[in-house]
Amino acid sequence: MSQHEVTFRFTTPHAGRILRSLEPELADEVNPRSRIQCRLDGDNTLVLAVESDDTPSLRAALNMYLRLVNVADEMQQVGEGPGHREAGASRE
Repeated sequence: MSQHEVTFRFTTPHAGRILRSLEPELADEVNPRSRIQCRLDGDNTLVLAVESDDTPSLRAALNMYLRLVNVADEMQQVGEGPGHREAGASRE
């Protein structure tokens, strides 16, 4: 049986927080036909690697984890809000 692999790299200042938010899902085996690895590459790059035994399980794993990454990133933006300033940022 052929093996399918895909790797996504997300560059964001929230990479560490997003990884921490994914850890509970990564600890559970959702589908025994797919394997997911998520790690940081530097401070600002989240690497999501998915391997699968077949195309349907690859699609299912990608749908789930890409959605989780998207929601985690959106929540970081919501948490910052319109009045949030990064440390060291200047007000114009």
